[in-house]
Amino acid sequence: MTSLALTLAVETEDDWWEVEALFDLTFAPGRTALSSYRLRHGVAPIADLCLVARDNDGILAGAVRNWPVRVAGARTILLGPIAVHPTRQGEGVAAILMQSCLKAAREAGWERVMLVGDAPYYGRFGFTRLDGIVMPPPTNPDRVLGISLKPGAWEDIAGDVSPDHD
Repeated sequence: MTSLALTLAVETEDDWWEVEALFDLTFAPGRTALSSYRLRHGVAPIADLCLVARDNDGILAGAVRNWPVRVAGARTILLGPIAVHPTRQGEGVAAILMQSCLKAAREAGWERVMLVGDAPYYGRFGFTRLDGIVMPPPTNPDRVLGISLKPGAWEDIAGDVSPDHD
């Protein structure tokens, strides 16, 4: 898929450290201490839903990773981190990554996606606040957002978010 002179691809082992460096650059140094990282510890990301965006010279413009979690036992995608290199911010790279991974998740049969983020930003992709979903502390409940990839996927789902080791 090409857009804005970018090529999207599934992240490979060769991309791992470059993506990690991008996350270090764009997020606070203590990013791995966040509650969402505790849910990722010891769990492999969903490989087909981890995407990189590169320009025509092969330079990394952005990346997104997705992880399996359980919400009250229901398999769910925890989207993130998603990051765009500071020199490419404001160009729509994050939107391309977001739309592409949501489309791929839907096509792969996933029913729901959640993330921790700003509702005004992620609302444009269809994410809304998830009431009754409890992330490990100290997560602000107003920042716990979700989207249904299948109608009604979040109905009757409430409870704790836990790692999915399956």
